[in-house]
Amino acid sequence: VSVLDGYSVKRVPTETFPDSTMEAWREFPDILDENELIQSRYGSVVLRSQGKLIIVDTGMQTDPGGMLLDDMKAKAVDREAVDIVFLTHLHPDHVGWNLTDGRPTFPNARYLAPRSDYEYWSRPDVLANAAHVRDQVMPLNDLNLIDLVDDEYKITDEITTVSTPGHTPGHFSLIIASAGERAFILGDVAHSPAQAHYTDWNPMFDIQQDISRSTRHKVLDQLEAEGTLVSSGHFPDPGFGHFVRIEGRRVWKEL
Repeated sequence: VSVLDGYSVKRVPTETFPDSTMEAWREFPDILDENELIQSRYGSVVLRSQGKLIIVDTGMQTDPGGMLLDDMKAKAVDREAVDIVFLTHLHPDHVGWNLTDGRPTFPNARYLAPRSDYEYWSRPDVLANAAHVRDQVMPLNDLNLIDLVDDEYKITDEITTVSTPGHTPGHFSLIIASAGERAFILGDVAHSPAQAHYTDWNPMFDIQQDISRSTRHKVLDQLEAEGTLVSSGHFPDPGFGHFVRIEGRRVWKEL
């Protein structure tokens, strides 16, 4: 189930993606608004696996987010029933609802985060400029509610972490394998459907630009080749689809 925390402010696409051109963006009229601006969704996904209720990423909470708990309620997802909160990485739009007024938003859950990303954001020089980590991640450590996990960690027998670095140094995605079907939770390996074709484009938010580009090519190539169902929190709602090739050009085909 896809759940929504809100939408980003609208931006000039070539500012968000400095490698891009407006000429190329005009190939995607469904992504641009009437003023040729783009907007990103703050999406999370709720999974049920082997008796566990899992939410992947917790949105922004602060403006322009803030819808997550209402959207969960509308989709009959009880936050008190959540067993596991998995954080793909520790950017502010992915950890925002970890706590509400200093208390765990998901009171009966363990929070899981990539060890390598946690170690990066814990560095004093990084943490000094990361209020969101101080407010929404570090208290979980004090409360003994967070577990740091490594590559190929099994959340359940059906859900496995996979290291996809670059956007942040310790960014993780998830592979889901159940009943002969496969799915992939992308995290922020890509931010826009335009990157299906223009895979070299990096958003300004990518911390390790060269690594991010390399990871994106590798991951999207594999997802396309295998025809895997993909969930992306920043793609248009609900963010489920496939990377497919049409007339020699890779595109995002939403469900």
